[in-house]
Parts: sequence; structure tokens; C-alpha cells
Amino acid sequence: MSLATDVTVQKMNPSRRPIRPGFTLALGGAAVLVLAVVSMFVGVSDVSLPALLAGDPAAWHVLWISRFPRTISVILAGAAVSVAGLIMQLMARNKFVEPSMVGTVESASLGILVVTVTLPAASLFTKMGVASIFAMAGTALFLLILRRMPLRNTLIVPLVGIMLGGVIAAVTTFFAYRFDLLQTLNSWMVGDFSGVLQGRYELLYIVGALTAVGYICADRFTVIGLGEEFTTNLGMNYNRIMALGLVIVSLISAVVVVSVGAIPFLGLIVPNLVSMIFGDNVRRSIPWVAIFGASFVLVCDIIGRSIRYPFEIPVGIIVSAVGSLIFLYLLLGRKKNNGN
Repeated sequence: MSLATDVTVQKMNPSRRPIRPGFTLALGGAAVLVLAVVSMFVGVSDVSLPALLAGDPAAWHVLWISRFPRTISVILAGAAVSVAGLIMQLMARNKFVEPSMVGTVESASLGILVVTVTLPAASLFTKMGVASIFAMAGTALFLLILRRMPLRNTLIVPLVGIMLGGVIAAVTTFFAYRFDLLQTLNSWMVGDFSGVLQGRYELLYIVGALTAVGYICADRFTVIGLGEEFTTNLGMNYNRIMALGLVIVSLISAVVVVSVGAIPFLGLIVPNLVSMIFGDNVRRSIPWVAIFGASFVLVCDIIGRSIRYPFEIPVGIIVSAVGSLIFLYLLLGRKKNNGN
């Protein structure tokens, strides 16, 4: 709708006021806050509002040691992985890719396996650093293959990424089997927040900072999404922006895998759903991608803790089940549109 049409409609209906983007973002943030509060009261331990108001020391202890760190971790991981997926799609110029589909997450897991075998007593920061280097190498390999592809069909690109990730995952599984680390490998490949406690989640604040960097550089990522020639014509350094995106995506993937495990499909479905609702303006989309991502993982985490209470289903399984259905819907919808 054009500006002239908006003015005409406003004159015809003075009571109608345009909805401000800031107001809708505030509503989205409020929804995340409500889900976060609900999340902190879901679980086996007795943490209830009456117990907290009564000053129950056990309830307050569980709240600060377990529930609060877990909720913050879910929000940070959900928002960061979703934004990393959006940046990955701009770098690959394809809406059907994300870090868990192009070998980034598998490469990070391989890096963690290497450092676990060679340096068993390594700190989390060391594991994160090595995983980040491997993740950058795996993502760079995918982008190199993509640039050498003569045809970049919308559906072929994610298949190439899945095949590359499968090869890396096969190598990782082979060496994990040889060194009797298959169980440890599985814990990295399935996102699970049940082990998050105070003192074991603080690395995730790094992905919060990286998400903010992604928002600051949103315009640059928008430009590289239009191609190398267009970016160069605007006087911008294409390779430098690609390197920045590579670092952001790899660091987010590595930190999340080291802290809570992989969360597949999240970086694929959330940016696509936001694009369907709000369009392709990246600067406007990134806050919504973060809100949708955090909300989606919060809902999946609450479901995972509720459907088999008092047992818990890892959030990665819930996200995979729901995300695969949405992915199929997006694929079939795109195929139908292309056929028309």
C-alpha cells in the first residue's frame, strides 16, 4: 500500500491508527517474557509462586541455580541460532540452508571430538575455540563448493549441504567409535538444556553479543545477499563481509554445540516464517527472527518437559520433529509456486 493510499484511508477513517513497529516488537518481547516465566515454573522440583512468596529456601535455590540459567540459555540459543540461519541464507543466497544443513554443526562436533581426544582436560573455552575453527572450515568448504556449482537450483543447494554434512558426520562417528566416544558425540548432536546449571551456561552470553553484531551489520549482509558483483559496484569489500558472516555463524554454532548441543532446523524455519510475515528487510527482520527463535525454543522446551512428565524429552528432538514438518511445507510450497 502506498503512502498516498495510507493517507486517504486515514482521512476516511480517523479512528484508525497505524501500528508502530516498536509497539509490535514490544508485544513480541512481552510474549517471550511470559513464556520465560512459565518455563521457570515447569519441572520436577517444587518451584511455585506460593513457595517463592513464602521464602522457601529450597525453591529459591532451585530457581537461581537451575531454572533461571536454563531459561536464559533457551532464549539466547534460540535467538542466536535463528539469526545465524538468516545470515547463512544471505551468504549462500538461498533460503533453504542453515548451519545444521551445510556442515557447520557437524564440523564443530568434529572439532570438539578432536580436542576431547587430544586434550581431555581442555577447558570449555578451548573446546569452543577449536570447534569454531572447524566450523569455519566446514562452512567455508560449503561456500567454496557453492561458488563452483554451475547451476544453483533452489532445492539442489540444501541437498549439497546435507551431503557435505553427512560426510563430515560419518568421519566424526567413525573416530568417535574408535575412541569409544559415541555417547559423548550423541550429547553434542542433540540439543538438551537439562544439564544447564549456574556456572555452565555463561558462554552463551557470547552468542548474545554476536547476535547484536549481526543486527549492526544487517545492511552489509543484505548487500552480499544480492551477489558479489553488486556488492563490489557499491564500493564494499565482498570477501571481508563474507568473512565476518563466516565468523559470526561459526562462533554461534560452536558455542551452542559446546554448551547445549545442536538444535537442527531452527535457523531454517524461523527466518523463512519471519520473511513470509514481515518481508525481506533484514534490519527489520533480525529482531523478529530473534523473538520468534527464542519463543519457538521456549515452547518446544516446555513441551519436552511436560508431555512425559516427570521425564524429559530433549528439546532438539521436539524442534527436529516440528521443524522437519515446517521444512517440508516450505519445500512443497516453493515447488508449487515454481510450477505455477
